[in-house]
Amino acid sequence: MAVQKLTIPEFLQLSAQYPVLDVRSPGEFTHAHIPGAYSLPLFTDEERKVVGTAYKQESREKAIKIGLKYFGTKMADMVEEVEKMVAGKSNNSFATKPAVLVHCWRGGMRSAGVAWLLDLYGFKVYTLAGGYKAFRNWALQQFEKEYPLKVIGGYTGSGKTELLKALQKKAEHIIDLEALANHKGSTFGNLGQPPQPSQEMFENELAVKLYTACSSISANRFIWIEDESQRIGNVNIPAKLYRNKQSAPMYFVDIPFEERLNHIMQGYGKFEKEKLVNAIIRIKKRLGGLETKTAVNFLLEDDVKNCFAVLLKYYDKWYLKGLQQHESPETLVKKIPCSTVDANINVNAVLNAGSFISQAEEHA
Repeated sequence: MAVQKLTIPEFLQLSAQYPVLDVRSPGEFTHAHIPGAYSLPLFTDEERKVVGTAYKQESREKAIKIGLKYFGTKMADMVEEVEKMVAGKSNNSFATKPAVLVHCWRGGMRSAGVAWLLDLYGFKVYTLAGGYKAFRNWALQQFEKEYPLKVIGGYTGSGKTELLKALQKKAEHIIDLEALANHKGSTFGNLGQPPQPSQEMFENELAVKLYTACSSISANRFIWIEDESQRIGNVNIPAKLYRNKQSAPMYFVDIPFEERLNHIMQGYGKFEKEKLVNAIIRIKKRLGGLETKTAVNFLLEDDVKNCFAVLLKYYDKWYLKGLQQHESPETLVKKIPCSTVDANINVNAVLNAGSFISQAEEHA
């Protein structure tokens, strides 16, 4: 057998079928990686440092000799670990020469070494031309494109995320930015969420989602996203994609205050009082001293509804201000009156707003 090098589109296509093995060090992988990849480090972080120092200060040959000493003691364990990864997959049985995808930082010695070992053992091995560095450059290029977006808008508590999921059930293409960011956007957005990814990892996930959506999208179809601020917790939507969103048609679900307030209480009222108070304090500067004190006092008195009512009025004010920053809001924003937060009902109202689509396209 021979190891075959793949372009990024080829690599991503096969990654849906076969495991992607990232042989960079654990620290490199933890910071950011190709979505869905497994960490199979050839060197530890410390070993990588030693090899790299030898390469820079002595010679390539010296670095290879040191690397081979590290590699030699790990060969059997690496093969066994890969066997476990592919075991039980119908399209990856040993009878059909199980396939794996391997990459390192630049598609150099680390991936070549592991690819040689797995190829020798009997795996069908593919490597990524240019390695993770090439993938990273490709990911950044995805944000320079224009996408056929439609935006779900609405004041806080309108169930926009649930509406996206309802659209997905209707076979619409969606990208859930909050799910990728592990954050719901508001001051309470990190509650109940796993740690946020690094900015680089967020961009990697987003780039692959955009590429996948556009690869399967047909004529006159769109990608639905939620109206977000450019910053979601600690990560940022890439600038050009954000501008793309700001100039896309928005379907604004206009839901009564009381309905939204009840929805927020169901979502956040379950969290510990201390976490809620800390979240309120974080927006004290924008909320104002008096309103902050009022909201916290309501919470301390177990009056969660009035506490959230104070916060919801604050978010409504800021959302309305942000709405005016969209390109031509009088033309590209379609308000859709809805009496409930129920996404299964509202999704039909959004999809039935067909006349707005042609108006927006004429504007574009």
